[in-house]
Amino acid sequence: FVLAGSIRDDGPLPDTQMDLIKAQQEYAKLLEGADMVLMLSTMLHSIGVGNMTPAGVKMVCVDINPAVVTKLSDRGSVESVGVVTDVGLFLSLLVQQLDKLTEPYPVG
Repeated sequence: FVLAGSIRDDGPLPDTQMDLIKAQQEYAKLLEGADMVLMLSTMLHSIGVGNMTPAGVKMVCVDINPAVVTKLSDRGSVESVGVVTDVGLFLSLLVQQLDKLTEPYPVG
């Protein structure tokens, strides 16, 4: 993961890359070979990463603000999906569904 800071950050989280050129380079490294990108509730970072993402990479944008989802989904790419919801709820449901993939199928 990459956490990129901004000039407005007031005491950024640990592991936040405050050198934005380095952060962009780290984003580019993570995008190499990616099949899917989840963009979760950070409009400016998501737009930046969306603009760096090569064609053919599936993108899922999750934000409670429909304008953000629309902006990121309207890249003219059929690989983009927008979900308007609370990110915490989305992640909770995603974990539940992923857990089901590891359970054996019921017989009979």
